[in-house]
Amino acid sequence: MTDQAPVRPHPLTMENAFARHTMTERIPGILRDVIEVNPDYPSGIRQQIERLRAALLGGEPVPMLDDMPAPPPDYDEWADAYQAQARMFQPLTWQHGAWFFVETFLYRHLIQAVRWHETGRDPFAPIKQAELESDRLWDAFDRVLEGEEGHPDRLSHLLLSALWGNRADLSHEAGNLVEETATDDDLLVDDRGAALAYLASPGDRANWPVHLVIDNAGLELAVDLALADAFLEQGAPVVVHVKAHPVFVSDTTIPDVWQTIRALEGCGGRPAALAQRLHQAWQAGRLRLAAPALWTSSRFMWDMPDSLRRALAQARLVVVKGDVNYRRLVGDAIWDAGVSFAEALHYFPAPLLALRSIKSDALVGVPAERIRAADRDDPAWRTTGRYGVIQFAGPGQPR
Repeated sequence: MTDQAPVRPHPLTMENAFARHTMTERIPGILRDVIEVNPDYPSGIRQQIERLRAALLGGEPVPMLDDMPAPPPDYDEWADAYQAQARMFQPLTWQHGAWFFVETFLYRHLIQAVRWHETGRDPFAPIKQAELESDRLWDAFDRVLEGEEGHPDRLSHLLLSALWGNRADLSHEAGNLVEETATDDDLLVDDRGAALAYLASPGDRANWPVHLVIDNAGLELAVDLALADAFLEQGAPVVVHVKAHPVFVSDTTIPDVWQTIRALEGCGGRPAALAQRLHQAWQAGRLRLAAPALWTSSRFMWDMPDSLRRALAQARLVVVKGDVNYRRLVGDAIWDAGVSFAEALHYFPAPLLALRSIKSDALVGVPAERIRAADRDDPAWRTTGRYGVIQFAGPGQPR
């Protein structure tokens, strides 16, 4: 391999079948659900959500965010992205544009519609709360904790559990797979061995923190907190990255983290002991929570702010969870079959491990024979969430 980065493919557009399904069926349904689960919203907020839903279904031009009576903190960031997209797509509409931009901007418009910056009220809170109180979540989490006892390597077990926990997505039908047992055939790439070998001998990064970029609240968050505890147990400080505002229905925010830790405390036994260790680590400064604006923006990872790049460059390992974060890593594109994950992540400033249940078409680094087999079994396999990857870009991986 050479040190030359491969040519990046173009991001998926609204011509992609699953993108169109998302923007014409899934998200309109999500907007309807937001209205239904928040019956006490003022009529003005309900009307704004209805207008956004109608504009989405009608494929109307994408408007910029409001700047009156005062621009929101991220206004200039979105204005730059909006102008760049408007130059590329004429007209730029809710049904014509780059999918990653259109989808992330739609959720940002929802945050404007519900006046989140004024209230701090999560429009998805009732949906998240119902999941947090469900027997399904705690039964599945008990199985994860029980599996630790019979596994020779706790970190390896939790990495795999965290991957399949990513099926627990309240905005996607993959959530229905949570109670199914994943098979070896469902895991298309498993780089745990390379990642664990690196962690056993991290060289000059030994005392640097692990950055854990997480995805969904609920079951997945509970498992991710156990994963954070496993890294802490190995002596590494941990920085947990969450979303700066509610997005994609079940994506984790800082309040979700504390609510889940309180729920763990209320369970008693092993969950409560986990919560206590997390509290102690946070009080000691070994566990930190962060919400960089990148994770709710339309930027791809190679366009991360310099401040975040400097922080991640000082990481022992960066673990990136979930489908949207993966799309951000690889430019929301389908890469040529000959390009490895490590080659595509040539730009990343630290060793990186991606854990993803595949729920959209963007993909890189899966062997051609595995793709052919999946194509034979289910032509829609890239969007079901049934299949997963654990991919490592770091020492020992070809770049």
